[in-house]
Amino acid sequence: PYCSLHLHLKVSENPYTSGNIASRDTAPSIIVASGNVGTELSDNDISMFVSSDAGNTWRQIFEEEHSVLYLDQGGVLVAMKHTSLPIRHLWLSFDEGRSWSKYSFTSLPLFVDGVLGEPGEETLIMTVFGHFSHRSEWQLVKVDYKSIFDRRCAEEDYRPWQLHSQGEACIMGAKRIYRKRKSEKKCMQGKYAGAMTSEPCVCTEADFDCDYGYERHSNGQCLPAFWYNPSSLSKDCSLGQSYLNSTGYRKVVSNNCTDGVRERYTAKPQQCPGKAPQGLRIITSDGKLTAEQGHNVTFLVQLEEGDLQRSLIQVDFGDGIAVSYANLSSTEDGIKHTYQNVGIFRVTVLVENSLGSDNAVLYLHVTCPLEHVHLSLPFVTTKNKEVNATAVLWPSQVGTLTYVWWFGNNTEPLITLEGSITFTFSVEGMNTITVQVSAGNTILQDTKTIAVYEQFQSLRLSFSPNLDDYNPDIPEWRRDISRVVKRALVEVSNVHNLCISSKHILVAVLPGLPTSAELFILPYQDATGENKRAAANLEQISETLIQKLNQNLIHFELKPGVRILVHAAHLTAAPLVDLTPSHSGSAMLMLLSVVFVGLAVFVIYKFKRKIPGLNIYAQMQNEKDQEMVSPVSQRESIPNVPQSELMSPEQLVDEKLEVQPIG
Repeated sequence: PYCSLHLHLKVSENPYTSGNIASRDTAPSIIVASGNVGTELSDNDISMFVSSDAGNTWRQIFEEEHSVLYLDQGGVLVAMKHTSLPIRHLWLSFDEGRSWSKYSFTSLPLFVDGVLGEPGEETLIMTVFGHFSHRSEWQLVKVDYKSIFDRRCAEEDYRPWQLHSQGEACIMGAKRIYRKRKSEKKCMQGKYAGAMTSEPCVCTEADFDCDYGYERHSNGQCLPAFWYNPSSLSKDCSLGQSYLNSTGYRKVVSNNCTDGVRERYTAKPQQCPGKAPQGLRIITSDGKLTAEQGHNVTFLVQLEEGDLQRSLIQVDFGDGIAVSYANLSSTEDGIKHTYQNVGIFRVTVLVENSLGSDNAVLYLHVTCPLEHVHLSLPFVTTKNKEVNATAVLWPSQVGTLTYVWWFGNNTEPLITLEGSITFTFSVEGMNTITVQVSAGNTILQDTKTIAVYEQFQSLRLSFSPNLDDYNPDIPEWRRDISRVVKRALVEVSNVHNLCISSKHILVAVLPGLPTSAELFILPYQDATGENKRAAANLEQISETLIQKLNQNLIHFELKPGVRILVHAAHLTAAPLVDLTPSHSGSAMLMLLSVVFVGLAVFVIYKFKRKIPGLNIYAQMQNEKDQEMVSPVSQRESIPNVPQSELMSPEQLVDEKLEVQPIG
């Protein structure tokens, strides 16, 4: 009971052999195949089998694999053994494989590479090609079997044969009767005549498969699968139209049955039902939730249930513009809109008909490309004091942004939605700050360095007016001039034995005209931790530098023939940062002087109309006062200019600009 015939369905690797299963439409009912008999399919003990009734019954013909060739519409079967050894015999059968005769086709054994039949339905010629040895050329052997037959087949040599499957005559919805040569007749058939008769059968359940979304259950019926909703077929159906409502069955392709259950199992036209809108969605054509300012955005309106063609569609783009559509034809290609401003817009759509309504919302982020990021913060700050850092963007209105702040060597960043933050430094020295700005798929960053000390001095510098003629007001130019000025200051101090190191000063040229700069005098501490400048030393250095500046000893040559002098504009009245509990005597004296001068100016201004000839002097004095800057706090004295122009103590490099200090 567990013994069966198992056929191999492998395709032949050799194009010149017939393969493992062979049949011909001009030889109905004859099938030749290789396989094995047993409990399962196996590659061992492969034999050859033949069927004369279209696969209903089988007979074993060879115990080894053979190539089988059909000649004369199956009237002659030629078999040649599959072997790697040379052969000189083949087998012929004239009775559909019931008996076989051995014939010699060459006098010398031949390594057979393949067998081909001549084209045509009446052919009785075959060609065997191979070689006598592995080094010899190909040999072609032509075998003609015409001499075997002494006559052509007559009508009495044929019999009718009905195609069936285990007794069932209706196959693919039709009954077919063929004309076959009687197996005991040895005659040449000639041209194939095809089927004698073919008539359709009455349709039964066997002629139908389950339709899409349906599964056949144990009782034989096709019922909807658990994942399939039959009513979904009508979701794209418009009211007043019709659609084919599946019965769960569909006729097998190429099946020719008629009548019977065909009418019952065939899909029926059904009127589209009217439904209230349900499952409304609005999406962009590319599926993204971002768009660029000034570019078209295409919105698609989708509805799971309901009829868009017979509904009113209202779309509000969230920027003060709304549109309405009365039918689907206006939205088949999507609804296009262009946003002129950046921001997050709430796009709403409402679909309604006489049976109900539905709405959906989409939040669209409209941005414009971010081109540049500049981190703005002071050059120098005080230890343990709050410092403001601001990310300046170009363009300023970009859209939704994320800011990532990195401080020094910290491994964890600070992430904010605002472009400004406040922070403090507790350690003296040079510190780096990096900000990364994420805008859509774009991420830009800027890094700046800030000096942190407990106290320092700040001095405003001015230049010869002719420098303004060469000032392009760009960061690169300002950085170059900062280097040159710093080098000039250091060289002059060395010439006069002032012992001012480049580590003591920072120079930053400020943006705008007239050209000016800020000089920072820092309490530099060497690597040994000694020789740190005190507040008094900073004041001494400041006074010395002011003296040299006032003597016009600091200058540089911008280009041949263009000499630029550097002047001291003003020095802060006290150290920009003073953390001592009480003010020093010099600072208090300076403060009292400023108060006295201010009081004197107020009295003169108050009574200037009563003193003849004083008006002109007062006016001149007032103009002069405008050029001077009174003592200010450290925060007011630190200019808010691009930090990219800050010259750190380590950034002193040689420049092409010539510096000629006056000895």
